[in-house]
Amino acid sequence: MSDQSSYSAKGMSKYFLGKNLKKDIPASIVVFLVALPLCLGIALASGAPLFAGILSGIIGGIVVSSISGSQLSVSGPAAGLTVIVLNAITDLGSYDIFLMAIVVAGLIQILLGILKAGTIGDYFPNSVIIGMLAAIGIILILKQLPHAVGYDADYEGDQNFAQPDQENTFSAIISAFNKFNGGAIIISLLSIAVLILWPKVKKLEIIPAPLIVVALGIILAIVFNGTSLALAPDQLVQIPVVTNFADFKNLFIFPDVTALSNPKLWTVAITIAVVASLETLLSLEAVDKIDPIKRSSPTNRELVAQGIGNTIAGLVGALPMTAVIVRSSANVNSGGRTKVSAILHGVFLMLAVLLIPVLINKIPLSCLAAILLLVGYKLAKFSLFTQMWKDGKDQFIPFAVTILAVVFTDLLIGVGVGLAVAIFFLLRTNFRNPYFYTIDRSEGTDIIRLKLAQEVSFLNKGAIQYVLTHMPPNKTVIIDGSNSLFIDKDVLDTIHDYEHNAFTKNIKVELINVKSSYVVPKLSDMALDPKELS
Repeated sequence: MSDQSSYSAKGMSKYFLGKNLKKDIPASIVVFLVALPLCLGIALASGAPLFAGILSGIIGGIVVSSISGSQLSVSGPAAGLTVIVLNAITDLGSYDIFLMAIVVAGLIQILLGILKAGTIGDYFPNSVIIGMLAAIGIILILKQLPHAVGYDADYEGDQNFAQPDQENTFSAIISAFNKFNGGAIIISLLSIAVLILWPKVKKLEIIPAPLIVVALGIILAIVFNGTSLALAPDQLVQIPVVTNFADFKNLFIFPDVTALSNPKLWTVAITIAVVASLETLLSLEAVDKIDPIKRSSPTNRELVAQGIGNTIAGLVGALPMTAVIVRSSANVNSGGRTKVSAILHGVFLMLAVLLIPVLINKIPLSCLAAILLLVGYKLAKFSLFTQMWKDGKDQFIPFAVTILAVVFTDLLIGVGVGLAVAIFFLLRTNFRNPYFYTIDRSEGTDIIRLKLAQEVSFLNKGAIQYVLTHMPPNKTVIIDGSNSLFIDKDVLDTIHDYEHNAFTKNIKVELINVKSSYVVPKLSDMALDPKELS
């Protein structure tokens, strides 16, 4: 074993057994409490068995987190897949055929990871990612308000603006306040107070505040029973109760391998693989942004981990999964430091179903809503908006557009709109950017020298074309590529076209060290040799 490997092994030992574990265990409890209703809600909305959502959370926590290179990302069933899953189960005709599609989707994701398709995640602009996080925070607040007041018509985990019942995010809030439950409101208000005040008492902070909130919610729900404040069954968590091994065995459904010849299955599999991969990459980038240690997660390894997770999910009857921003954000905001917290949350989900389902079914959704309201607030703090405003309109406008688009549509459409706006500002900046060349008139009033920069991409084409078109007549124009390692083919064509046609303005063009073609430098050629750093 090398010195570096030995060091890594020793480091990992301290990593798990040191102070990180003191942070990871409380964080895992919070993530478990957040994930539990979300897994159930998404399964319900997808038209799948409730246990399929829980099983997806277990696999996402234990299997995917163990393989993933991300320390804070948490995987499980995603709201962004609910419509796809619901329609796919209907189109394919049975759940076991759909499970075979998940297996194929998982294998496609593994292939995408091997082909290094995860590098796409490195190119999402910061303004869009930060806007997406803020939008998720706002959605959490808006979506959890009805649950906080006891109106649970909408499923837990939903993020879309429009609802199948013709309601939308805002009309659901209005309906909620017309049909509120006094007991749920008391539980949610007391829960918020505990979440805010409990961590401020240092002697008590060793016990996670969300755990106290859940205990308080269960006690109050029992106390309110039989009174006007009593909670209805649908205002409590509802997980399947396993009483014997036969019940447990019946929870698992296996895929129909004979359906592989069905063309519809492959369409569903490719759709799930692409959408799940995009959501995962977005979530991974977002979590890295809010990681207090600012670690960078390997995107290709994440796709492989998700692919393995989805392959297993399809084999045992679970829903397809992605890395999920809500659970991951709850992990970060609760102080999680390593992947131990995500793994433990999966273990807790499994133990909850097997050992204490009756107790879990006494937890009011209103106290869990309080936890998510606080997560939402931390993601969408007012200070974030003021900071983005200070960073300039090229950052603030894509940020704001992303928020509005995500809140009023869904995650992928919203990010797509934000990305389009960010690209517009990128092109605009490159068009006006004066730093890809310099104009040197020191050699005389009739000589203009353009010194091209080290990298000249197609984004610079418009600006170069504008400068050359507006050159005054009767001059000598020297285009100097001595510093350029790469000049895009479109830019070269623009330069050569100008060279051939400049005589119409009595302009003489000289090209210095401008090659006829350039090869893009490989990343491996640009990487520093470790010996250079020693």
